Amino acid sequence: MAQRVTVSDNGSKKASRVRVAVRLRPYMGKQDEKGEGPCVRGLDSQNLEIINWRNATETVKYHFDVFHGEQATQQEVFLSSVKPILPHILRGQNVSVFAYGPTGAGKTHTMMGTSEHPGMIPRAVGEVFHLVNGQNENEGWDYAVGMSYLEIYNEKVLDLLSPSSQDLPIREDKDKNILIPGLTHTTISSFSDFDRQFVPASLNRTTASTKLNQRSSRSHAVLLIKVVRTQHALAHRQQTGKLYLVDLAGSEDNRRTGNQGIRLKESGAINLSLFTLNKVVDSLNSGASVRVPYRDSKLTRLLQDSLGGSAHSVMITNIAPEYKYYFDTFSTLNFAAKSKLIVNKPFTCETVAVQSVKRAREEHEVGGSGTMPHKKKHREEKKTEQDASSASAHLHSLSEPSVMDRLIALEKLMMSCQDKDSVNMLKHVAQSRKEIQELKEKQKEFESKAMMLSQLAQEKSTSREADFRRNEAPLQQKPTTVAKVNKKQAVVQPLQVSQLQPLNQLAVVRKQSVCIKKVGKMLPDHVELPDDKENMLKAWESQLDTCILEESRQKILQILNTGSLKELKGLQQIGDKKAKLILGWREIHGIFYKLEDLCKVEGMTEKRFSSFMKANILSAIGK
Repeated sequence: MAQRVTVSDNGSKKASRVRVAVRLRPYMGKQDEKGEGPCVRGLDSQNLEIINWRNATETVKYHFDVFHGEQATQQEVFLSSVKPILPHILRGQNVSVFAYGPTGAGKTHTMMGTSEHPGMIPRAVGEVFHLVNGQNENEGWDYAVGMSYLEIYNEKVLDLLSPSSQDLPIREDKDKNILIPGLTHTTISSFSDFDRQFVPASLNRTTASTKLNQRSSRSHAVLLIKVVRTQHALAHRQQTGKLYLVDLAGSEDNRRTGNQGIRLKESGAINLSLFTLNKVVDSLNSGASVRVPYRDSKLTRLLQDSLGGSAHSVMITNIAPEYKYYFDTFSTLNFAAKSKLIVNKPFTCETVAVQSVKRAREEHEVGGSGTMPHKKKHREEKKTEQDASSASAHLHSLSEPSVMDRLIALEKLMMSCQDKDSVNMLKHVAQSRKEIQELKEKQKEFESKAMMLSQLAQEKSTSREADFRRNEAPLQQKPTTVAKVNKKQAVVQPLQVSQLQPLNQLAVVRKQSVCIKKVGKMLPDHVELPDDKENMLKAWESQLDTCILEESRQKILQILNTGSLKELKGLQQIGDKKAKLILGWREIHGIFYKLEDLCKVEGMTEKRFSSFMKANILSAIGK
């Protein structure tokens, strides 16, 4: 099985802007009837201007990568615009050259040329073979060149090398490569082989005569040259570069071309595909968040690599100087100005055959033991004799210890490079754990200090309760009249309760008891009162009314038997842990028949139970 790797020349994807070259066709025929000259002219090798149709005294200037004037030859156009990007093909990268412009502007002449003046297509293919033949054999690479040729006619993909074929589909593989299943791919070994295939296939392209052009292209033609180079040495690296040479059909104004019937239908399909191409360019220039409508047309689907994709692209824009082509020329220059802003990201398409390396390494590790893993042995038994003999011959060529040692060392090096990110991540996790541990230690220090403060608060609260009981007379009944007391006074001055009359100020006493126990609620569960203070607390129930006491006990018992986790935590001195223990005990043993059964819960001693009962009863009475 082969593993695909995508890297650029320097190891990361490198941006490459679409290059735009403008070629001005020579003036054809006599000057216009009004005696006017050309509507567009070149200023230098990169700039040109066209008359502003809104104001004839003004001109609109444009700047491009290259401007080819009327006297420019095919050789000059090729050397300045096409030849510099062709070497990328031999490094496994894609290259795209396409001609754009209105009908009658000279696109087909630029791409095809004549026998005396060959165009970009024959010159580019000849240069590819020149580059391949010029490679040094000592570099250890084998080269294979192939070609495919198709046209898009009325939104149908037709194979020009096999005219009998039907409409072909356009697909995209998992690596985002555009491919056409069923398209003929012919291997060629020289330019003469290419010429022998290309010339008859070009005659299959659909053309027709219109009022503006005697031989107008009625379809978009795409020639694909694929160069595959394979490394001799293990692990047989393979790089694939593609050259797209595209001759687009020109946009047409049916009022001037006089198209009718089938010509009108063809013109509609051409204009629609070029309109979609314009939308693609606008979307690419709008930003990454905008959807690029590649799928809206067969043409833009094929040009997906060329515009905003992975190819080094050159667009040769053809324009005409006559005034009758003015608006076509003006819109073409605007489209070209937008296209030069598109940025592609070429990368090297490389595959590495790793299956033989893995098998050889397994054989090297198992060697000497005389045994083979069960799964591998089972697979070997299913192989045919021919597969077994070829595999054994290949493994025999790799059995030399020096070769195996180098392969294993190379694989370990590759794995170590892949693990660098994992090592950095582990270091980061270890540092985070260390910081968390330090925070936990600081939290323990704060908790110990809070524990000491809470114990001091408990001692002060119990001493205040003792003073209160020594000065308080026994309570016999609920008073009929209760004086209204300031709540702030009960909190701030708790010792003043002993100076009031017990029966008339019962509400004050109850409020004060609640405030004292709220301080006690902050005590941890494991803090127990001394024995002498516990004996003082056992007599507190006798000071309350029997009915009120029994009603409070029943309410507490009801919460213990039916309360949720939140309701249990609402009880005094019951935290999250104790509430969960109560729920667990209730699920196992059932309800609490009496409050004293609470002592059966884990961690609930008699001292804690006594403190729990007093805090909750006084809290219930104070509400």
